[in-house]
Amino acid sequence: MIKAVISGTGLYTPPATIDNDELVEAFNAFVELYNNEHAEAIAAGELAPLQPSSSAFIEKASGIKRRHVIDREGILDPQRMCPHIPERSNDEPSVQCDMAVVACNEALAQAGKTAADVDAVIVACSNLQRAYPAISIEVQQALGIDGFAYDMNVACSSATFGLQAAVNSVENGSARAVLVVSPEICSGHLNFRDRDSHFIFGDACTAILVEREENVGAGQGFDILGTRLKTTFSNNIRNNFGFLNRADESGIGQPDKLFIQQGRKVFKEVSPMVAETIQGHLESLSLAPDNVRRMWLHQANLNMNQLIARKVLGRDATEDEAPVILDEYANTSSAGSIIAFHKHKADLVSGDLGVICSFGAGYSIGSVVVRRR
Repeated sequence: MIKAVISGTGLYTPPATIDNDELVEAFNAFVELYNNEHAEAIAAGELAPLQPSSSAFIEKASGIKRRHVIDREGILDPQRMCPHIPERSNDEPSVQCDMAVVACNEALAQAGKTAADVDAVIVACSNLQRAYPAISIEVQQALGIDGFAYDMNVACSSATFGLQAAVNSVENGSARAVLVVSPEICSGHLNFRDRDSHFIFGDACTAILVEREENVGAGQGFDILGTRLKTTFSNNIRNNFGFLNRADESGIGQPDKLFIQQGRKVFKEVSPMVAETIQGHLESLSLAPDNVRRMWLHQANLNMNQLIARKVLGRDATEDEAPVILDEYANTSSAGSIIAFHKHKADLVSGDLGVICSFGAGYSIGSVVVRRR
């Protein structure tokens, strides 16, 4: 029987950063402009004034201190408040392809492999910059991989869903190795004029190489003991941007064409679902929570992660047990749990168990249990 192993990971981090103070300064300047422009309507009670944000509010609500972005100038311009990412010609590599190639090359180097050893590419992320041709096929060509590729989107759970798809391809013999890539340009769909969410997202790209066990050196990488996926429909996290928008001009420019969420409902409903999914997954593998050395959780909200870890372990988790990259990267959607895994796996020793878990819109939850080889 063929078994799948994670043999390497890679990360692309945009060099530009925005800290909370900078983001708040731009947001509050926009608020002042808006309130001044609509002063008469606000005074007449026809409009509610916009409220300013603060760094203290952001950190308390989320645990985020800064974020990496593709472009900072456009975001910090109170007149624009949107990244400036020029469209490229059809003959140039896409932005997501460029991000993906960097992350994939690191994953290959870490595993000691080349493109010739890989048969498939899965681009799994929340937002694809075009409908077709698939970004994954573009990445496949850029890397020089002879095989197949496809895109998939399960919002913030895309990477773990992609991992299961990669495991299936390896274990059923259709691929020797698969790259799962998550190029997340979350700043492109974030409403930087919304006080409740303007601070949430950052940009990054991760890559994971999944291979046949027989092709991975002894003691290298992580055995994949099992994957578990769960979805249940909810409107509490939504983005209505799509190709049909042009067919109804009345909806163009509406806030729901960007990221929107009912944060309190998400926190209340998703946290117990995630904890139960992880607990059930471990139980199905005859493992107990006490057996888990580390949890690499989706990096969306610090309070949420702490609650989930507490429900799984029956006590507060240490930062070593549930590492945080949220403070530096913010929420990078499907890339978050993989960034945590990439940055916080080297110290594990043979036999150590861990859980990679992501969750988000859908609702969707993906759990991957791994063991250091």
